[in-house]
Amino acid sequence: MGLVLLNIFASNTDSGIKFNLSKLDKDTKLRGSVNTLDGKDAIQRDLDRLERWALVNLLKFNMAKCKVLNLC
Repeated sequence: MGLVLLNIFASNTDSGIKFNLSKLDKDTKLRGSVNTLDGKDAIQRDLDRLERWALVNLLKFNMAKCKVLNLC
């Protein structure tokens, strides 16, 4: 029951997000390919939007689980 309620509660996290956002249980992943400054700004806006959502809903993202993968 707890996971169902969490999914209902978190269902609006992707509102306005441009990049690929996946949610599974307690994990949220934002994915996208960026190769321009405009793309960098767009993914940063998505990250900022997710952070504002968490603050409004009194939740925190686990920064220890946050990772960036750079491929050239």
